[in-house]
Amino acid sequence: MIWGKRRADRNSAIGGAGSERAIIDIGSNTVRLVVYGGTMRAPTVILNEKVTAKLGREIAATGRLAEEAMALALRGLRRFALLLADMGIKDIETVATAAVRDAANGPEFVEQLRAIGLKPRVISGEEEALLSAHGVIGAFPDAHGIVADLGGGSLELVRVAGGACEGASSLPLGTLRLPEHRGKNPKTASADMRKSLDKAIRKGGWDLAANPPAQNGALYLVGGTWRAMAVYAMAARGWPLSDPHGFELDAVAAQELAQALSASESDALKTRDRISTMRAEKLPDAAVLLSALLARLAPERVVFSSWGLREGLLYDRLPEHTRTQDPLLAGVAVFATQRGTQPTLATRMAAWTLDAAPARGHGSERLRLAATMLALASMQIEPNIRLPQAINWALHKRWIGIDGKGRAMLAAAVSANGNQLAIPAEVRALASEEALEEAVRWGLALRLARRLGAQSARSLEVSRLRVAEGMLVLELAASHAALFGQPTEKDMKLLAGRLGLGWRVDIVDEIVM
Repeated sequence: MIWGKRRADRNSAIGGAGSERAIIDIGSNTVRLVVYGGTMRAPTVILNEKVTAKLGREIAATGRLAEEAMALALRGLRRFALLLADMGIKDIETVATAAVRDAANGPEFVEQLRAIGLKPRVISGEEEALLSAHGVIGAFPDAHGIVADLGGGSLELVRVAGGACEGASSLPLGTLRLPEHRGKNPKTASADMRKSLDKAIRKGGWDLAANPPAQNGALYLVGGTWRAMAVYAMAARGWPLSDPHGFELDAVAAQELAQALSASESDALKTRDRISTMRAEKLPDAAVLLSALLARLAPERVVFSSWGLREGLLYDRLPEHTRTQDPLLAGVAVFATQRGTQPTLATRMAAWTLDAAPARGHGSERLRLAATMLALASMQIEPNIRLPQAINWALHKRWIGIDGKGRAMLAAAVSANGNQLAIPAEVRALASEEALEEAVRWGLALRLARRLGAQSARSLEVSRLRVAEGMLVLELAASHAALFGQPTEKDMKLLAGRLGLGWRVDIVDEIVM
């Protein structure tokens, strides 16, 4: 009964019953269940659970899935099936990748999955590469370069540009298979791995001669081992953000990272925060592979993506008009709606403040609108915890389609909206003073807009904020002249001061837009 009510409440907030979708991803290392809610253009993870079964650990030696690995995987999958049944989730997609498709007893394992009640689909290496690429395109609509999805059994490579992808290939260079390619001499490990990579590329038909390295493009790294590498790099740099998604390194820094990790001991890496034992064991070999990829593909920079195959499955099912939605605005709109803020009101307030505090040289109107929605949502929080919580939303929630600078500007705007003008050091580390000042002005203008008429739609119809002849001017219809109270005067003075302008209030018969 309690679960049913919670489910109904959540469905109401995110757009109707049955909106959750579940994906079961049966990989060579892990078997994972993820349940997604919210808008599928920028989905929210409701449940994320995995079993480290290592299904592919004996493929290279025996060509088969290990019996104990299958037993462990099936135990977890029976739990997943029961959870989904109890949660009432009908939209379930089950996919199996390299280990199952390569194993001689893969078909036998698939039959056991069907007996559980699942409907598994064993996808080809090319399809796996394309799905990962679609996940990257969903997260980075302007992605240009090469996607490298590193799993336990294989490495998928595919080019992306202009929202499309080509040259998909699957290479037998997964984390479970990397040790055999590294060679015995640590001094020649990178060269040996590069030879194996070249051989696998040629065998896989990935013709770099016909399609030269992605000059001025990015190398998008997908997979849990790559993300652990990003976590390591973020800690080494004292990076103020917690989410590895979207973390970037230029080619030189990426090569330095690869060299440092390839010389590291797994036992030392196991002591690092947020790096699991399994990932720590794979990182040195994965670092050697990264070094070889950097040398062979010559990308301009490296971008770590938390979106890959599973999100690609979601993205593939979206209608074209939904795919073209801005992922940041789609995600923030659902988040704000769940917290009592209507995107339509936020849009009107963003329009009302446009003349006084537009997005200029550092931000964008999409970022300003996102900041407006987030700031208004923060006003629903208890005052004593409001600002810390809102800044955490801006900096650490997994927004899609935003970088560190954009997150800092969100944080600065929500802070100013709450009249907190002392920007935290972690925010200042991510953006220039000029960019933060622009965002502060967004927040102060929004503060004026929402406090003028207590966020009523009517107050926005009977007033107008503009800049004219070096003055910040608030026009008010005579019928609502009394709205200009002491709080409004304070907000006007504060915003005008940040803009370097004088200010005045004009009482008019009617507002002309």
